[in-house]
Amino acid sequence: MTCASCANRIERGLNKVPGVEATVNYATEKATIRVLDESGALDADVLVAAVEKAGYGASVVVPREERAASVAPLAAPVDELAPLRQRLIISAVLTAPVLVLSMIPALQFTNWQWLVLTLASPVAVWGAWPFHRVALHNARRFIASMDTLISVGVSAAYLWSLYALFFGEAGMPGMTMTLQLLGRPEEGAHEIYLEVASAVTVFILLGRYLEGRAKRSSSEALNALLDLAARDAAVLRDGVEVRVPVGQLQLNDRFVVRPGETIATDGVVIEGASSVDQSLLTGEPVPVDVEVDSRVVGGTINVGGRLVVEASRIGADTELARMGRLVEEAQTGKAEVQRLADRVSGVFVPIVFALALLTLLGWMLIDGSIELAFTAAVATLIIACPCALGLATPTALLVGTGRGAQLGILIRGPQVLERTRRIDTIVLDKTGTVTTGELAVTAVLAQPGVDGDRMLALAASAEDGSEHPLARAVVAHARQAGVTLPTAEGFIAHAGAGVTAVVEGHALAIGRAAWLRNEWAIEVDATLIAEHEAAGATPIVVAIDGAVAGVIVLADTLKPTSALAIERLRALGLDPVLLTGDNEGAAEAVGAALGIDDVRAGVTPAGKLEVIRQLQADGHVVAMVGDGVNDAAALAAADLGIAMGGGTDAAMAASDLTVVSGDLLVVVDAIRLARRTLRTIIGNLFWAFGYNVAAIPIAMMGLLNPLLAGLAMAFSSVFVVTNSLRLRGFRPQAR
Repeated sequence: MTCASCANRIERGLNKVPGVEATVNYATEKATIRVLDESGALDADVLVAAVEKAGYGASVVVPREERAASVAPLAAPVDELAPLRQRLIISAVLTAPVLVLSMIPALQFTNWQWLVLTLASPVAVWGAWPFHRVALHNARRFIASMDTLISVGVSAAYLWSLYALFFGEAGMPGMTMTLQLLGRPEEGAHEIYLEVASAVTVFILLGRYLEGRAKRSSSEALNALLDLAARDAAVLRDGVEVRVPVGQLQLNDRFVVRPGETIATDGVVIEGASSVDQSLLTGEPVPVDVEVDSRVVGGTINVGGRLVVEASRIGADTELARMGRLVEEAQTGKAEVQRLADRVSGVFVPIVFALALLTLLGWMLIDGSIELAFTAAVATLIIACPCALGLATPTALLVGTGRGAQLGILIRGPQVLERTRRIDTIVLDKTGTVTTGELAVTAVLAQPGVDGDRMLALAASAEDGSEHPLARAVVAHARQAGVTLPTAEGFIAHAGAGVTAVVEGHALAIGRAAWLRNEWAIEVDATLIAEHEAAGATPIVVAIDGAVAGVIVLADTLKPTSALAIERLRALGLDPVLLTGDNEGAAEAVGAALGIDDVRAGVTPAGKLEVIRQLQADGHVVAMVGDGVNDAAALAAADLGIAMGGGTDAAMAASDLTVVSGDLLVVVDAIRLARRTLRTIIGNLFWAFGYNVAAIPIAMMGLLNPLLAGLAMAFSSVFVVTNSLRLRGFRPQAR
């Protein structure tokens, strides 16, 4: 493919195959096929044949996971731009003296025009051969593309020059000429156009080369993400480490990861403790501590101690592979604004030929000068090439989604970008989204005359034998406070109620107030307990030697960045709504801490879906942020579903945007990036359309030399790609 009209032609050919819905992306050079038949079966050869019937070639993409699984040594990377670069350099070297001689009369020695012909001929024929080849190929099928415009323009300038040299007066000794970038109708045009034929070829080759380099740069972020995958792993076989390619890993294989090594695949730590650098996946710079039973992701780097990991996902099922697929799917889609551009470019070439013919005939009738008529017609052909239209959306998507992947933001497709512009309400699930989802000690309240630290030490020692989340939170809090834990004896866990133990000769009973009252006849101040429960906290009572020593209050704590994130969401024009299945007291407490007025408590999964639909019925465009299975239906129903990466696969599958880290501030950055990418696409399309609309009439009026037309056309594409590359500079907001 050489332009957007090529992609449109292939897309139309593929969509003629029964049971197929196809999208062809010019920038990524890929077709994405959706099989509509319920069986889901379709022979790839049928699709390849449809592409070949349209006049092009195709092959089935080999998934990166299969390529990575190959044990063959990696081949040296192929520089696909090398032939184009060679053609450009040779053509530019030959064109330079052609331009100099044509522009400066003082250098035009006797018969200089024949030297110019000798130098310009290889450029107009061999240099422009890629355009001529495609034009001839299309002509046999009675179709036209952007290359047809270029080929006809260059050929017309070259063949006219041959006619003028051999059959006109341009070949006479002593002939001179000057170059005019802007022509004047009353003066006509110069008699030979060899500088136009050669310079236009060089300019367009340069535009194609810069475009190719920019497209390669725009996909670097995704390639860097996917290249994080390890090549091999040290698998434990009968207690012996064996190095095997990652492609040979099996589920439940155990492998060793030493400090500085890349974790081979997703798994669970079964031995060791360390810190893992997840920055290239989540965008978070601080390494995450892992220990036994911690989940680790393939492609992240072990920066601490030795780990033994049991593989839980391999190949295409890994987090890294899933992220890569999401980004590639996003880059393949089309925004509605791009579909309009595609429809325009599909009929653009025939219209341009008609305008060029009209220009030629019109000037011949008006002025009688075939030279001026010819100049205006060629300039119209060349200036009209809307290559920038085909690049406007794909390049911005490539860069935007790639940059998002680097920051731990996965955008599913261009339709998502358009939704981010329209949303006015954002619904936030509480647990795991604005809160940590893990209980932590928020207060240690000792009775008068009781030492709080001493009570905490005894309680934590008793709880140390329990695996209950409340117990683990108490022990973790005590250790963070630097409290020394004495040894407990006679530990007994009472399911769903509490624990008892003997610590330093003291009998401890720790648990629910009702359990202490009913089982141990220990009276507890009901008012104190009710106050904390009303606020959504979980109080546990500590009794020492049969008397209440105090209360330890635990609660699901706010994430440190949640309040700032809510403030920034409001700055983006979004009204926050807090949604939770928790009791009203817990919900109101969180809402008050975050400054959210609209709080909906005690909402079931079905109720969450109903809230989304009610907001939409009231005229709001709704975004939903969640992380659990119970959020999946609401995420799918929302106009924009945003899943937190620490959540479930069901939530991520139902969402439009996925934030790999659990930080709500990254949701703000995700919306900012999506909106900026959409603005870039619209800006690109505006430039591409505006350029053609403004330039074609100027060329038709005979006020534009074909040389300048070629330069402007080539660099319009470069401008669009360069504008898209600015997205690589997107930065998260300071915290």
